[in-house]
Amino acid sequence: MTSTERNLPAVPSLGGEQSLNRYLAEIRKFPILKPEQEYMLAKRYQEHQDPQAAAQLVTSHLRLVSKIAMGYRGYGLPVSELISEGNIGLMQGVKKFEPDRGFRLATYAMWWIKASIQEYILRSWSLVKMGTTAAQKKLFFNLRRMKKNLDAYEDTDLHPDDVAKIATTLGVSQQEVVNMNRRMMMGGDASLNVSLREEGEGQWMDILADERPLQDETVADAEEASVRHELLVEAMDSLNERERDILTERRLTEEPKTLEELSQVYNVSRERVRQIEVRAFEKLQKAMTRIAGEKRLIPAF
Repeated sequence: MTSTERNLPAVPSLGGEQSLNRYLAEIRKFPILKPEQEYMLAKRYQEHQDPQAAAQLVTSHLRLVSKIAMGYRGYGLPVSELISEGNIGLMQGVKKFEPDRGFRLATYAMWWIKASIQEYILRSWSLVKMGTTAAQKKLFFNLRRMKKNLDAYEDTDLHPDDVAKIATTLGVSQQEVVNMNRRMMMGGDASLNVSLREEGEGQWMDILADERPLQDETVADAEEASVRHELLVEAMDSLNERERDILTERRLTEEPKTLEELSQVYNVSRERVRQIEVRAFEKLQKAMTRIAGEKRLIPAF
């Protein structure tokens, strides 16, 4: 362990599911920092490795970690473990945060928190090397949301049309979508009516997070959207004019054009338009990943 790691603060105790209520109550006591307070603390830690500055930065964002962790409770893992992993990601974010880049810590740390939780979930799901590629990881963490948007039943096989739409959107094969859906059906969700204590007092439903957004999460969401937009705009320069036009008309407009419509515009077959769309999307993903790496951002799956 390095001296920097030893200087990072200990967070309130989170010994297990029975102490979760107490933990959530404790972290609400830590104040949310104002922008100027956050900047000065971050500079102190960056320049002097001040453990007290790190402590304030970490504890002021523990609620953000818990909020994010609650969003992953559908994978059947203890919420306390998800929060613990998210806290590790938060500490890494604090260590690497550069306040002079102009972003709030919540925006930067959110990437590390999500990455840490997602990696932990992938390690915990031992279903035939779940998520061995970036595309499979993206499929794993987006499948439930896309099924909900398509009004697909959670515990049944997907309709072939839904399989095709998900596969195209996420850039994976249709068979991968089918296989992942069946694996996740086998995994099942933890019931929200399970008792928190052996004597039956309290249920998971009782500790669901307040649906109103946290102040730092609201700021982080807005800044994250801005970061993603900037990455997208910059990455679009990696495409030629035809690729940009087809990708925009197919995926970046409220009323996407059909393959038939675009085939007439470019005087090529519908299959050729589809191939250009897929290739352009893959190039765009690679460019965004590269640019994010150059800017020291950690892209979420």
